[in-house]
Amino acid sequence: MTGDAPRGIRLDALAYGGDYNPDQWSEEVWLEDARLMREAGVNLVSLPVFSWPQLEVAPGVYEWGWLDRVLEILSDAGIRIDLATATATPPAWLVRSHPEMLPWNEDGQRLEFGSRQAYCPSSPVWREHVARMTRAMAERYGEHPGLALWHVSNEYGDHVSRCWCPESARHFRRWLEARYGGLDGLNAAWGVNVWGQRYTAWDQIEPPRRATGPVNPTQLLDFERFSSDALLELFQLEIDVLREVTPEIAVTTNFMSLLRDLDYWDFAAVEDLVTDDAYPDPADPLAHVPAALNYGSMRSLKGGRPWLLLEQAPSGVSWREVNVPKAPGQMRVGSLQAIAHGSDGAMCFQWRQAKYGQEKFHSAMLGHRGEASRTFQEAKALGAELRRLEPVRGTRVRSRIALVVDYDSWWGSSATESLPSQRLNWLAQARAWHAALHELGHPVDTVPASGPFDGYELVVAPNLYVADAEQATALGAFVARGGQLVVGPFSGVVDPNEHVHDGGAPGPLRALLGVEVDEVWPVADGRAERVALAGGAAFDAPVWGEWLEAAGAETIAAYDSGELAGRPAITRRGADASGGAAWYVSCVLEPAGLVALFRRVLAAAGLPARDRTDPMLEAVTRADDDTDYTFVLNHGRGELTVDVPHGARELLGDGAALGTTLTLPRFGAAVLATPRAAEPPFITITAPED
Repeated sequence: MTGDAPRGIRLDALAYGGDYNPDQWSEEVWLEDARLMREAGVNLVSLPVFSWPQLEVAPGVYEWGWLDRVLEILSDAGIRIDLATATATPPAWLVRSHPEMLPWNEDGQRLEFGSRQAYCPSSPVWREHVARMTRAMAERYGEHPGLALWHVSNEYGDHVSRCWCPESARHFRRWLEARYGGLDGLNAAWGVNVWGQRYTAWDQIEPPRRATGPVNPTQLLDFERFSSDALLELFQLEIDVLREVTPEIAVTTNFMSLLRDLDYWDFAAVEDLVTDDAYPDPADPLAHVPAALNYGSMRSLKGGRPWLLLEQAPSGVSWREVNVPKAPGQMRVGSLQAIAHGSDGAMCFQWRQAKYGQEKFHSAMLGHRGEASRTFQEAKALGAELRRLEPVRGTRVRSRIALVVDYDSWWGSSATESLPSQRLNWLAQARAWHAALHELGHPVDTVPASGPFDGYELVVAPNLYVADAEQATALGAFVARGGQLVVGPFSGVVDPNEHVHDGGAPGPLRALLGVEVDEVWPVADGRAERVALAGGAAFDAPVWGEWLEAAGAETIAAYDSGELAGRPAITRRGADASGGAAWYVSCVLEPAGLVALFRRVLAAAGLPARDRTDPMLEAVTRADDDTDYTFVLNHGRGELTVDVPHGARELLGDGAALGTTLTLPRFGAAVLATPRAAEPPFITITAPED
């Protein structure tokens, strides 16, 4: 592989299949599985994710035969392999030989073996054995004709994303020394003159274990950064081995949607293909809305390139307090939603439902009743349907709106208890802002706070607690060339060292936004103040408010109750002739208020908005150079009728041209093909007849 050409998955169709655990079954079952996989349209399976103990039964003693046979059976059936390095969890013999590699929690307690991810990410013993096992897998199977993709580890950070053990402490100190150079730099950055925390030797520094009171916020933020980096180093270790032995094979690890604990911008930068595990709750009728944000993030991590949904549940899961199954049709519309948002396939966890262990009640494509199971019948129908969507593979989503995802701000606004309020939640803010844009008819990408913002008319930053001059410059340039920027509360508060900016918030964003925050004003539990839009309705504003001083911005909405009554709540500062503007929202608005606000912002950006809204309707367009493929999805249990672009053909049906409207049944879906237009098709709900 040379130049910047991306490695891709070795598959000539949309990926369809699931995690397969053949070491839980006999060879007779393997043969039956291959037959049923072919019947269901399966073309890719992930294995052997948790099989290290079955492959290396004792140090240096390998038993490859069973896996050789499984791969032979699958290859003969035309099924390709997302081959895991089997390093998701250590074997018992390794843990008992090296108990020091087990992770500690923040109370200084060592966690025991018996679940999974029983390792400290910083452990040199663990890293040595991971590299050795990865090399053994690569050298044995790197030239296997069925190998489509390398699957490194599994869901980094799911069970252990931070470790507070002595080895992590040593690693943390090395990381800090590389970041700050010397103790003077660290002491200055950490602001150690508060509460007498000055350090005079590196070995005085420990991970921020549970202490007598609130821990230094900068230490906490650095520990979040370090912990993400420690797992990234572990990932890179395996990537280096795989690229040395099998340079032509693409590498991935499965993400967990918008996960707080790992900076996925960094992880995505070192892998070839973004893959995601997604488990929207069937009991939540609006679960598809945050799922859309998750998928928008996945496609954005590689600049809009297609990604792959590597895990979803065919029906119920096994780890919620109440595990509600998916209703008939829900797995289909959920799979099509992921494909609509840029996934080049729809994979599941798992293929065959287990008979024992922690996941025996987790659903599978092939349920406990085998071919008779409802999940198998639905899986088989979906497999046949996906073949009609082959033209969509490789296309990209058309989105004109981006949401800023900044991990420093997420970590900094949640790692410490030393905040004005614990109720201002980064993820809740991001989801609420996205939900309003979703209801108004728009898919949303994600971007780092420093951009690039090319191709977008609207960029929203629900919270940018940690802000620096580079970000302010990039956001300012976006507004100067005509973009609409909306920034949420408690933004521009601190610099990357967790020091409050001179003059207070919004710090480096002050000139851009045209406001100064004199004082933050959290709303007491059980209360909600009111905010009135100029020329419009008033809405509840629970959780948060701010005492704003306008410094060049116009007031778009004012507080209408409480101590802030009459003061600016939402402002806008225009960028002269470009038509761009920077909006500042100093409060947490109720959902209806966000919809009303973003309707105005969309109009300013020259973007359409649905007059009639229904959160159950979703429309997303993927496109190549010639054709728009617009996925129209009904996530609800009632019918929805929408207006159809002129001359649209429906790919999931017989391909014939449609009329002017389309009625979707419960959990219904359509994929409309139209000639590519300057702007993507905008799907609206059909107005009722007078």
